[in-house]
Amino acid sequence: MKRIFLFIILIVGVYIAKPLWEEPVSKYVDLSFLNPVDEKINSILNKESVTSAMSSIRDTVNDVTVFITSKSSGVERILPDKVDKPDLMKPDHSAISIHNIELGATEAEVKAELGESKNRTLNDYGTEWVTYHEDYQNFIMVSFDEKREVNALYTNDDLITSKAGIHYGSTKEEVRNAYGTPLKEIRKGFGIYILQDNEGMDLFKTGDSYTYVFYDIHEGTTVTAIQIVTHALEHQKSGMYAAGDASLRNGFEQQLFDLTNAARVRHGRSILRWNDAISETARKHSVDMAINNYFSHDNLKGQSPFDRMKVDSIKYRRAGENLAYGQSSSIFAHEGLMNSKGHRDNILIEDYSHLGIGVAFNEEFQPYYTENFFLQ
Repeated sequence: MKRIFLFIILIVGVYIAKPLWEEPVSKYVDLSFLNPVDEKINSILNKESVTSAMSSIRDTVNDVTVFITSKSSGVERILPDKVDKPDLMKPDHSAISIHNIELGATEAEVKAELGESKNRTLNDYGTEWVTYHEDYQNFIMVSFDEKREVNALYTNDDLITSKAGIHYGSTKEEVRNAYGTPLKEIRKGFGIYILQDNEGMDLFKTGDSYTYVFYDIHEGTTVTAIQIVTHALEHQKSGMYAAGDASLRNGFEQQLFDLTNAARVRHGRSILRWNDAISETARKHSVDMAINNYFSHDNLKGQSPFDRMKVDSIKYRRAGENLAYGQSSSIFAHEGLMNSKGHRDNILIEDYSHLGIGVAFNEEFQPYYTENFFLQ
């Protein structure tokens, strides 16, 4: 009996170490006979966490998350060196500034403060988010008008200063005491859109601008991000959804990737690498949901995220998927996912090494977002 027990321990040990010997051995031996064993173990290790009723600015939508734990081993992670925060000053002209940048600042002033940008991507306002960061620290996105003056700002980092004393980490009560009762509705073109009560977001009219304040409900409902938009730019967008095309899709995908990495770094996690193959897997699922009007991890063929990865020859040790639907921008999608515990946990899993994002729009221009994470 003892010998049988020791033999079982030996077999388990050899299987756990499979990632270390599988690749060199496979050059000489066909290991496909182990596939049924892999699938059985993966099915045992599957874990699914489902949450729902995440409020967006338009209405309530369902979003869910799922992850699978498989065999794991050491992997090189990109852990950035910590960079210093800038010396922050209170704004001169606006109610709030981000990284010492205010609405109306010139592009030259922005460059002098922030240096060279990392990328430029189309946003839902029809302008570009110009992104600045240092290994996803001191993260800020800036939009410019036709005069190359700032007409929108966003950050999910500790870069906020205000005349009212509001900053990253302020409580919802402090924010409302400073800016009053949040808006309950906003007019877009000929329509009036009712803003549902949303524990994770407030919208205020501050002077000649709109301020979206996002809260982290897992950190005492404190300020975790702010988006500031001029009155002119906000009303330049006639509806809740921008006309979705390939450029906006690419913009949302890149922005959601950047936002996810900025959140990971802020929580002490590694930077994920972009992966084209799994991004295509994610995009195909978003397209399928948008065309066929459903919202689920399992597609209409009954394929799970991991089935789809297998079909696309994605090899992984650990993988996960987050879905979101109906949020008007990548910012709203990301902030909503971070306030949903299952999604948040998935975003902050330490083991992941790569991420792919796929976005698609339905006939009403409502976006479907798919995030696929994996450990290569």
